[in-house]
Amino acid sequence: MIRIRGLVAAAALACTAVAAGCGLGPGPSSEGRATLTVTRDYGSKTLVDETETDPHSSETVIRFLDRGADITTRYGGGFVQSIDGLAGTESGGRRYDWFFYVNGLESPVGSAEVQVHGGDRIWWDYRDWTNAMRVPAVVGSWPQPFAQASADGKRQPVRVECLAAGSACQIAAGRLADAGVRASVEGGEGGPSRGTNALRLLVGPWNEVRDAPAVDELRGGPAATGVFATFKGPIDGAYHLIALDPTATPVRDLGPDAGLVAALQDGGQPPTWLVTGSARSAVRRAASSLDTAALRDRYAVAAPLHAPRVALPLERGGNG
Repeated sequence: MIRIRGLVAAAALACTAVAAGCGLGPGPSSEGRATLTVTRDYGSKTLVDETETDPHSSETVIRFLDRGADITTRYGGGFVQSIDGLAGTESGGRRYDWFFYVNGLESPVGSAEVQVHGGDRIWWDYRDWTNAMRVPAVVGSWPQPFAQASADGKRQPVRVECLAAGSACQIAAGRLADAGVRASVEGGEGGPSRGTNALRLLVGPWNEVRDAPAVDELRGGPAATGVFATFKGPIDGAYHLIALDPTATPVRDLGPDAGLVAALQDGGQPPTWLVTGSARSAVRRAASSLDTAALRDRYAVAAPLHAPRVALPLERGGNG
């Protein structure tokens, strides 16, 4: 176990992990404000909340974290073992560890290898990963990944794909516009396809969205998709949104009127967000949840009728 504290130690660690072109000098900066959030239990409790303006080119995720928290590492410094004393462990047959996201996407490489740019949203979360080893995409860094504030001109197109969604598509596009994101709004005739480089929001009732290749009916549950929700039915002609807890156990039937906002990623493809529900009214409710207040530090969000939004997964025992 390696305990790290201070910029010099963190810079030395970064140089070990990235062999070429690494120095202790600050280097040129990138414009914008980067944010760091540290939470636990699927974002249910915030432990650290920091910002950095115009981060230098030598800045990495682990250096950013080191300034805001006391950390220890393993495997030569490439794996964060503990943050402020909270360490990865196994208890009662359940496994807990730290995971981090950059602009809403789980990083495929270690934190010493990821450079921080202005506009980036870095999120560390300590969670039970027994039933979902990977949650490749989350909604909790809105308006990322769509804002692409650190893209340096290499922006991917953003597309709202409407699948019989009615006004929900305009609501979704409006929420993107409010966040400074230009998006095309397109019909979904023939069904959305894989292979596009666009960042997509699929907006529509579940009976339309479920057939999209990127969705694949949420088959396999959280272990396959990282989404702790499913649709059951049809029941009396409608699909019910079922909320799961971290053990992937169904714990609450949110009914046919609840909307869902969730994110999926298949391999190296760009992420696809789902804005869906059983009926068009539920889809509108989901689209109206596309804002920071509703999504911040959430893996996915349900929007029931006449009730507060529900963070997914639910806490064990079903308390949202």
